[in-house]
Amino acid sequence: MIDQIFPDNMTYLEELLHPLERSKPLHVMLASPGGDGETAIRIVRALQARCSDLTILLPDMAKSAATILCLGADRIIFGPGGDLGPVDPQMRYPNGTLASAKELVEAVDEAERRITANPNTYPLFANLLAEVTMIMVEQARSALARSGALVREALSAATGRTSEVVDTLASALQLPLIDEPTSHSAVIGYDAAKSFGLPAESAAPDSVEWALVWALWTRYFAMGAFPVGPVAIYEGDRASQIILPTPGRP
Repeated sequence: MIDQIFPDNMTYLEELLHPLERSKPLHVMLASPGGDGETAIRIVRALQARCSDLTILLPDMAKSAATILCLGADRIIFGPGGDLGPVDPQMRYPNGTLASAKELVEAVDEAERRITANPNTYPLFANLLAEVTMIMVEQARSALARSGALVREALSAATGRTSEVVDTLASALQLPLIDEPTSHSAVIGYDAAKSFGLPAESAAPDSVEWALVWALWTRYFAMGAFPVGPVAIYEGDRASQIILPTPGRP
């Protein structure tokens, strides 16, 4: 699954999951800049409902909502360049581009502070924030307020994880994933994920298994998939979708 994470993902994903057997393990290659945390919860629950054990493979980045998705996995296998990121919900502009909810709210608050101090700067900030509506700002604030609950819900999706373990992990993740990061691009690699108590594993770069994963990833990369291009890809044993840019997608 190589795409932003928003509600329209579910139909493409369900097409891949429909024929799977609940008694077998499932491996998912994931690369995503993030998106909607609520959709990430729906996705990880759908994945867990179709397998005995869920492993997420990270050849590249899985940020924000994609990090939430990973929190519900039974194993997270990091490639040498794979990483998670802060749980910072992404807002999608009408033209399809993404904006960090935290950075959006901060930009509006900073504009308000500066205009209050110097009303003559209003035209400048009105121009800079022309695409931002009050609805978007309120949605961003609501999404940020839900971050802790989404982390907990995702952690609860993993197979056999007790409520006590969920509490411990949620507490350990609050600072590094929600409170402390100042940038959406902050990197959380294998070592950090392991130290937080997540089921993180490091792929052996010289192994046959990782060579196969990497060959598949570079194929998608060459086709223009994220992060080099705007193509989204969903592929499984019985279905394959290559989604080209359309209105509403960048």
